Amino acid sequence: MEANVERRTSNVQSANRTDSSSGERRTPEEIVRHVYLHIPFCARICPYCAFYKERADPAQTQRFCEALVREMDVAKDRFDITPQTIFFGGGTPTALSTAQLDVVLGGFHECFDLSELEEWTVEANPGSVSPRKAALLKERGVTRISLGVQSWDDALLTLLGREHNAAQAEASFHVMRDAGFPSVSIDLMFGLPGQSLAQWEETLTRTVSLGPDHVSAYCLTYEEDTEFFLRHARGEYRQDESSDASFFEAAQRILEAAGYGQYEISNYARPGHESVHNRGYWAGHDYVGIGPSAFSTVGLERWQNVCDYRAYADRVLGGASPIATKEALTPEMKRAEQTALLLRTRFGVPAEWLAAWPAETAEFVGLGMMERRGDTFVLTPKGRLLADSVAAAFV
Repeated sequence: MEANVERRTSNVQSANRTDSSSGERRTPEEIVRHVYLHIPFCARICPYCAFYKERADPAQTQRFCEALVREMDVAKDRFDITPQTIFFGGGTPTALSTAQLDVVLGGFHECFDLSELEEWTVEANPGSVSPRKAALLKERGVTRISLGVQSWDDALLTLLGREHNAAQAEASFHVMRDAGFPSVSIDLMFGLPGQSLAQWEETLTRTVSLGPDHVSAYCLTYEEDTEFFLRHARGEYRQDESSDASFFEAAQRILEAAGYGQYEISNYARPGHESVHNRGYWAGHDYVGIGPSAFSTVGLERWQNVCDYRAYADRVLGGASPIATKEALTPEMKRAEQTALLLRTRFGVPAEWLAAWPAETAEFVGLGMMERRGDTFVLTPKGRLLADSVAAAFV
């Protein structure tokens, strides 16, 4: 990704920073490079989504934004944070008003050194963007937009509970293009109830015709605590693995033919437009999460903030910690997570990591699902169809 902020060579400068509490010098490896911020608000609650989200209470939203900035201020004192990437997820970050977004974006500029920022992503839903809002995001340094289109079929959008139709989604895409963001991504879903292969291929073809820089294509999963899960449990919806495989293969075929490289099971990008933030997750880098329900992992500690934006704001503005749960990791747990995630990518897993599973490795190679490339094992196109099953054998 390209960035709109000046970059500098910083190894020496980073190594000379000190921990504010101990005075000890921090090495570049100890600096947190990735920050996630969660905005839980949605205009409509989609029946398939299991992420923490709520309809916003206008009387509470400004207070919530102030709490986000306060948590940033606390995080900068607790950790040495020099972001390489920032990611605003949700919910729908663009559900905030232009003025509220400015408060949150300004908080990052006030609290953190952004001179080494490479990528700043904001998730956006069609219907919640405008030229004015897009201009603010661009002006404040956002470099990447992830647009939640999901489908170009109006009937399927209605099924998904989306607030936009296909025409509005295309108009929103052009708003983001016209604003001049270096990278615009389109998110799509397949394996939807009643969706045909022809509908999916049409969605892929229309997406390619718009020329986004990145495409994410996710298979619907029936998550607990969602309306879709309940309907699946009642037998109203069925998951067809054979059909899902056909959808997946269609995405590979159409997107790769159009110049989008599959660098992760669900993610395709033109050269230079892979998500730096997500690659950091997959590689097991440290990250700090801001906002209700946000996770953080630093070293061998992982924690999650409370999943209630009102309680979150009360805690943060009252000087208390927003953390709800903590987990102590082991090096073995982190390595297992890295193995499972990296196997989903084109970068693969170091061969030495799989040395403890010689029989399993040999079996997958023999089945044509995995191959060795130098010092790395990667999944073949056949193996990508069953990536989760392959990963489970090693963790």
